[in-house]
Amino acid sequence: MSFLDRPCPVICAPMAGASTPALAAAVSSAGGLGFLAAGYLSAAAMADEVAAYRALCDAPVAVNLFTPQVDRTLELAPSLAAYRATLEPVAARLGTTPGEPVHDTDAFEEKVAWLVANPVDAVSLTFGSVPPESVAALQAVGTRIGFTVTSAHEAQQAAGLGADFLIAQGFEAGGHRGPWNVSDVPNTLTAVEVTRAVASATGLPVMAAGGVDGPEAVRALLAAGAESVAAGTLFLACEESRAPAAHKAALASGEFTSAVVTRAFSGRFARALVNDFVREYDGTAPSAYPNVHHMTKPIRAAAAAAGDVQAMALWAGAGVGRARFTRAAEVVSALNG
Repeated sequence: MSFLDRPCPVICAPMAGASTPALAAAVSSAGGLGFLAAGYLSAAAMADEVAAYRALCDAPVAVNLFTPQVDRTLELAPSLAAYRATLEPVAARLGTTPGEPVHDTDAFEEKVAWLVANPVDAVSLTFGSVPPESVAALQAVGTRIGFTVTSAHEAQQAAGLGADFLIAQGFEAGGHRGPWNVSDVPNTLTAVEVTRAVASATGLPVMAAGGVDGPEAVRALLAAGAESVAAGTLFLACEESRAPAAHKAALASGEFTSAVVTRAFSGRFARALVNDFVREYDGTAPSAYPNVHHMTKPIRAAAAAAGDVQAMALWAGAGVGRARFTRAAEVVSALNG
């Protein structure tokens, strides 16, 4: 992104559970910018990843955090218990049990405190609003703050919180969608449409995300007003990604031909390849995040260990057809072509 003086507009989107310091550093060393994904990490683990990235390259450091969500544990307790019961057969088949439907804040305050004490260049925030004092504290130490937004309204809310930049997410994006309200139905606007709307609504620098599968998509998003363009799925399949081998193989195999937006895995809408788990549970999970995430986590981990793609969360965006097992620098070069 231009305000971080990168020679290339290609960004590696943060992908919780799959991003690594090696992946982020490879993208940054190729002239783009790789985000570190601190979602699901402890503050100490995030600190280790920042240190590892800095040891690999001298490019700017960008970190993504998940914002705390409304606790719906009591409100949706019967639905959560019912969903957990329906998960027991697939869990048993994989030799595990569903996790407990607990709520947490993903150590948000602890991570912010560490980032204030150990400043990085940029922090992006996904899943909605945060206390204004958190934004102010990070900006006071020189950190640029961005929010993932899916509409002009969310962009204006982010601007009101003092955002320095915005990530405009279109419906094509893989993995978790970014609506600020957990129960909101995700937008159906393309990344080009969201980028135009967000840019005109705020005038803030925009990073566009969703469906980035080649240089044509990059050029279209830059023409729509983006200063940089974030790709996820293409990097997810890379050698440096931490995604399970079975997930990478599924992305590149051509066996899975469709992806849908589903709450089945986490309680928040996310785009994944259609497998048996999606076919069985799509439309039945309550909109409680991260409660559902914690319930399905042991199942997803057991499936990944067994190489069972039919029970994994095969996150993927609309660009899955062009995913290949390769190195991150080659993806940057291809997208920048």
